[in-house]
Order: sequence, then structure tokens, then C-alpha cells
Amino acid sequence: MAKKVGIITSGGDAPGMNAAIRAVTRQGISLSYQIIGIKRGFKGLLDNDFTYLTLRSVSGIINTGGTMLHTGRCPETKTKAGMNKAIKTIKELDLDGLIIIGGDGSLSAGHALSKHGVKVINIAASIDNDIYGTDETIGYDTALNTAVDAIDKIRDTATSHDRIFVVEIMGREHGFLTADVGLAAGCEFIVVPEMKIDVNKLAKELKEGKTREKTSEIIAFAEGCGSSVEFGRQIEELTSLDVRVSTLGYIQRGGRPTARTRIIASKFGHAAMNLFHKGETNVLIGMTDGKISAMPIHQAMKYEKKFDDQTFKVLRTLSV
Repeated sequence: MAKKVGIITSGGDAPGMNAAIRAVTRQGISLSYQIIGIKRGFKGLLDNDFTYLTLRSVSGIINTGGTMLHTGRCPETKTKAGMNKAIKTIKELDLDGLIIIGGDGSLSAGHALSKHGVKVINIAASIDNDIYGTDETIGYDTALNTAVDAIDKIRDTATSHDRIFVVEIMGREHGFLTADVGLAAGCEFIVVPEMKIDVNKLAKELKEGKTREKTSEIIAFAEGCGSSVEFGRQIEELTSLDVRVSTLGYIQRGGRPTARTRIIASKFGHAAMNLFHKGETNVLIGMTDGKISAMPIHQAMKYEKKFDDQTFKVLRTLSV
């Protein structure tokens, strides 16, 4: 009788999740596993909502954004009753284990399930790139390119009107995406939760930029730093310059995954299924120094990914 493995995509969606689902499914089937797709994140375990995945059912999804299994947040799994119900479903489906594709919340859920004896492998997928234990997450490169493309367009109108733009980038707790977007888009400043900012000093430098005949100045602003609208008003009051605020929002989560995202997702999914087959579970699949890596889930949860302020220094040097 074939072994069964369940796949869950949970939390915020990220481009490339489908590529990972495809890789897990096809590699799993090649190893003689039945692959069960749990729908709508962990809620699918509570509602017994699932589908059998085949070679053909994952055909044509590598180039699509979002997740074919759908996703969502499920606070019930944080309760004892919810966790017990999830474990009951896993047993009823006769699953040998779960492969969970998602961010830090998915990591926590995987860790909780592993404590109850469920064999788990987490795959790092998040546009925020804020998971310890991997240099890059599935979806990050796509979100980065989406945001940079948007700012390139904003730069055109900023230059035409001699305006300052505050552009809000996704990132509730961390500024990894904002920092890299800022550097890649040639922004003059970044505002991230990891670094304190002197607004008066920033305003002074913005005014000095105008004296150097800069025709546009763009500030990449992480959403975790508060209201970008209020920040824009403050900058306008301090500089007496024309300031506009643009929130990129959920376009950063969607769209066709870049080639890099597809490659990473495929490698992560392939590696996850291979490790599961070898009995190496309760690990996070990620990338370290350009190579696929596996870190115990408890270790990945123990530490917080460090923000590299060197990116800010490079950005400031090049934005004169």
C-alpha cells in the first residue's frame, strides 16, 4: 500500500507556491507516494477538505501565481481542540506526514504538529524573506521585481512633476524586501522597522537634494513602520515640498513567478520529498550560500533573521 503525504500551503500566499506543489507532487509520485492536497491551509484539516494530486492535476501551474490549494490563516489550530481535530484528520487520512509550504506562521504550526508526533517538513515561502535558516524564500524574487517595476513607473511621474514620493512596501515586521527594493530601484531613502530614522535629518537631506537639482526623490517605506500617509504629511510639512504617497499593496503577492522563484521552488519541493523519503523530517528546507539546505524546525524558530544595514549604507552612497 502506497504511503501518503499531505501538502498544505498556509498563511500569506507567495508566487512560486504552485511550482513547489508541482515539485513535491511529481517527485513524491516518482517515489511511489500518494499525494494529498489539503485545501485552504490548516482549515482544510479541520474541515476534512482535501484533494488527491496527480501528475496531470499539477500540470500547467509552474507559471501561475497564488496557490492552487488556496490558503488562509487558521487561528483554531493554535487551540488544543483545533490541534486535536487536525491530528485526528491526519490519522483518518492515513497520512505518513505533511509538507507545509509557507512563512513563519507555517513554521510554528509545523513545530506544534511535530511535537504531537506528526512527521513534518516545512518549505520556506514568503515574499518577506524573513525566515531564519534560509537566505531566500519562495516568492521573494518575484515580489522584489514587481515592486521595483512599480517604482520605476512612479519615478517617471515623480520626475515629471519634481515630486517626492513615499512608496509603501509590504513587510509588517521586517524590512528585508523594502531594503532590496530601495537599492534596486535607486531610491534615495528606505524606512524599515529595524532602523531608527531621524525625520528632521531626512527632511534636511531631501531639501539639499533639490538644491543639487534632483528632479525626483523616492522613499521606500516598509508597512511595519506605521502610516505611510502620516509619514508623507510629516515630510511635506518639514520640507515644504510636494509629497505624494503610493501604497503598492497586494500586487506584490501576485503575478507570474520569476524564473528564479520557479527554480528555487522546484528545488525546494524536490528536496523536501527526497528528505521525507529518507526519514529526515521536522526540518525547514531553505537555501544557504546558494545551496539547498535543511535546518531543524526548532532551530529555525529559535533565532531571528538579522537585517543587514549594509544595504542602507550602499543605497545612501549611490543615491546622491
